[in-house]
Amino acid sequence: MVTLIFSFFTTSLLGFSKSASAAPSLDVAAEGAILVDAETGKILYQKNADKLLAPASMSKMMTEYLLLEAIDKKKISWDQKTSISEYAHKISQNRTLSNVPLRVDEKYTVRELYQAMAIYSANGATIALSELIAGSEGEFVKKMNAKAKELGMKDFNFVNSTGLNNKDLFGNHNSGSETDENMMSPRATAILAFSLLNDHPEVLETASVPRLKFREGTDDEIQMENWNWMLPELNSGYEGVDGLKTGSTDIAGNCFTGTVKKGDTRLISVVMKTGTRLDRFKETKKLFDFGFANFEKEQILPDNYQVKGNKTVPVVKGKEKEVKVATKEPLSMVIKRGEKENYKPKFVMDKKKMTKEGELTAPVKKGEVVGHINVEYTGSGEDYGYLLNGETKGKTEVVTTQSVEKANWFVLALRGVGGFFGGLWSGAVDMVKGWF
Repeated sequence: MVTLIFSFFTTSLLGFSKSASAAPSLDVAAEGAILVDAETGKILYQKNADKLLAPASMSKMMTEYLLLEAIDKKKISWDQKTSISEYAHKISQNRTLSNVPLRVDEKYTVRELYQAMAIYSANGATIALSELIAGSEGEFVKKMNAKAKELGMKDFNFVNSTGLNNKDLFGNHNSGSETDENMMSPRATAILAFSLLNDHPEVLETASVPRLKFREGTDDEIQMENWNWMLPELNSGYEGVDGLKTGSTDIAGNCFTGTVKKGDTRLISVVMKTGTRLDRFKETKKLFDFGFANFEKEQILPDNYQVKGNKTVPVVKGKEKEVKVATKEPLSMVIKRGEKENYKPKFVMDKKKMTKEGELTAPVKKGEVVGHINVEYTGSGEDYGYLLNGETKGKTEVVTTQSVEKANWFVLALRGVGGFFGGLWSGAVDMVKGWF
């Protein structure tokens, strides 16, 4: 009886231990989804990440990127005013779509139109901005596709600036057929959001505004409420959410690219083709809860860290024959909780700086970059890698910690002579060994 009880207790304990250490599962009710660390692009979860889907108005993130880039390059300014074309005007009058009505006899500032686009997803305002930046929406679409390629996006195709189906553009579509719509995979959408947040973080100043009056104090005044209901002030509020872009069409279903920050960790999520407008936020909440419950930001390597077996690099033609190397900066990453020991450093030399024999050539300056350290996951769980291949984040540079001057000709000559006689001696020894 005692043996039976002990056996049952042991079996139960082992079963509990197994379930407690099992990798957490997540079921996201969306056609495609992805969750990434906004600082490094490290993927924490993915579902059908490379499936081509319609992003609807999440496409406007690319329009935002190109607009903010044009502002930075001083091609346009926030206070600059622009007229409204007949095309943009006609789209803006369709209140079955997300819009603020625009007038052809008025001029609007870039800031007004941008706020309408970023907060209220206004389609007419988006078209007006695309025309201002590129001369026509057709030319702007070319810029969208070119920029997507430049950012490293692979699965995508833009046919308009808004994310609407081309059939809703009253015959004004400049790319694709009448039934075409912009297409992106969850991964491509995440790369776009990642690039937008890192290259133009000011996007959050507007994306985080819950409500704003368009043309306040005029006859055209409209109360705009942000379609991102996960902003803390709105009805699906989630602490720390401050962006980014929703989308909804018949083909796309309901989509959302969200971003949230807690402490020093920011996450980016994408859910594509959920059932209802509310569902896209419910599924995003699952992703955010999963991310913060199972991952944390940890310092993996301090500055001046030296990899065992790679604390020095050989030097030729120098006063010293080797130089010490170490990490230039500390490396912190969002990793699985309790698995810090499963992230192992690996030193990767910069072959362009080395001879074929893996040596540096003197003179060598202090602080010279000689390679980098990758951190590899060696645990049993699944590692999804990074959004972008060759991503420079998630690794840290290795530099020399001292300088090495070039040896003078006399020292080099003596080394040459020593090498010559050393070679003769080795050859003689080998010959004598051969006699016996």
